[in-house]
Amino acid sequence: MGNTFNETPTGMDRRQFLAAAGLAGAAVALPAGAVARSLAGERGFDVVIVGGGSAGAVLARRLSEDAWRRVLLIEAGSAYRPDKYPDAIRLQSIIGGDPAHDWGYSAELGWAGKVIPTPRGKVLGGSSAVNAGVAMRAPAADFERWTAAGLPHWTPAETLPFFQKSERTVHGAERFHGRAGPWPIHQLQEDEISDMQRAFVASAQEAGFGRVEDFNSDRPFGAGPYPMNNRMGQRLNTGMTYLSDAVRARPNLHILADTLVDRVEVSAGRARAVVLANGERIAGAEIVLSAGAYGTPAILLRSGIGPAADLRAQGIAVVADLPVGQRLQEHPFFYTVWAAHADRLGLPVPPVGAILWARSSQGGPGDGDFHVSAVHYGDPASSPTGAIFMLALALTRPRSIGQLKLRDRNPATAPLINLNILGAAEDRELMVEGIQMIRRIAGQGPLAEIIAQELVPGPAVKTAAALEAALPTSLDIYHHPTSTAPMGGDDDPHAVTDYQGRVCGVANLRVADASSFPDVPSVATNPTVIMLAERVSQWMKG
Repeated sequence: MGNTFNETPTGMDRRQFLAAAGLAGAAVALPAGAVARSLAGERGFDVVIVGGGSAGAVLARRLSEDAWRRVLLIEAGSAYRPDKYPDAIRLQSIIGGDPAHDWGYSAELGWAGKVIPTPRGKVLGGSSAVNAGVAMRAPAADFERWTAAGLPHWTPAETLPFFQKSERTVHGAERFHGRAGPWPIHQLQEDEISDMQRAFVASAQEAGFGRVEDFNSDRPFGAGPYPMNNRMGQRLNTGMTYLSDAVRARPNLHILADTLVDRVEVSAGRARAVVLANGERIAGAEIVLSAGAYGTPAILLRSGIGPAADLRAQGIAVVADLPVGQRLQEHPFFYTVWAAHADRLGLPVPPVGAILWARSSQGGPGDGDFHVSAVHYGDPASSPTGAIFMLALALTRPRSIGQLKLRDRNPATAPLINLNILGAAEDRELMVEGIQMIRRIAGQGPLAEIIAQELVPGPAVKTAAALEAALPTSLDIYHHPTSTAPMGGDDDPHAVTDYQGRVCGVANLRVADASSFPDVPSVATNPTVIMLAERVSQWMKG
């Protein structure tokens, strides 16, 4: 623990920690960079990682495995010890965290004319500390699509070993799964999901969909219980699992928490240092941005890396004219809401337990562009029967593309996020198709026996036009933002980085997080972000 500055459970602030570490008085009168020099010594840091979320935690663990490499991980939020995370972060039943561990971002949906909160984890572990804990990998079709677009070395065969490297599970076939990785995965069984969720799976099968035993195999499409990285009701984020006590004790790994990064300092075409919000400069031989799909592009833009016209409008000198923030994607999400017979619903646990992964009429071969999650969300008091559940639809291959821009140059100001959800007419048509699919499933089998009535969109909303008009009433997002600094091939006009995450035209600077995906994967993104960080760290190690 001695390498974690501003570690929260001790109750010590930065000044107290420095004093306890033999640096008394330094927190008050340190000249710029003195904290970093105290940590790194005369040689400085070999790698500075910005962001301690799903990707940053992986990078910190893997890059510090080589004792000679001095690694600094900077996290804007708190750094709890692995066994001391508070309930808002630790408990599976609390999804989205709380204000103390959230960035406070909001986003314009676009077509629906709404502004909604976009929770992102501000804590060691990042959004893996506040998500639902779903552990489903991107399917082969996603990597095949990226490969066909010119991105090398991201084929299904090349990515599988890194999924396996991350994973520790007793479930599934050896050829797909890892047994000794840091990240524990549990495949929920039939007796671990709720009565409603079992009924949903059975009704989906009656509607013609297959039964999936392993969503992380080569046959992921159909219905079944989720694979999760939860245990006994606790969410096991990467701050707990990748950054265990033993990893944090490595003398060459330092974690600087509660520290906001402003920008990357670039000179003569090379990244030289990160500049903190307080003006302190921390040098590194190589810098990796893993601050997430909203945080990473904001840092790049403040560093002068982005669309030249936008940068000049903010008074920022242009370092590299790149399409940062121009390919933002997010999964649209719509809650169909159902009143249940109170004596048939059963216990509403777990909150998230079963899913249907299906292909729309417009899906390509190998695509799974519909998710339907059977979840125990909603206020029972809003149901005429006093019992409620939801079947939540996600379109996981959206056509709509949003943008992220700076509001101003202040690192404490949230960026301007325009998700453009359902901006493409085809996306709206597919959401309508998905709602119609849900109605077919709900109208048959054991699920139909549980349902008392449809509440949203409601039985009076029948035609495709009426369903499209009703979309804003229950529209949300799946909380999987991606692609704001995408990887790409040499001739890709949308690329911000190459296939290894190296920023085009700026030496010694990489991006490794959900920003890097060429487009949004057709699944919850966390496992694929972890895999990406495993792959990038291997390249960095050589």
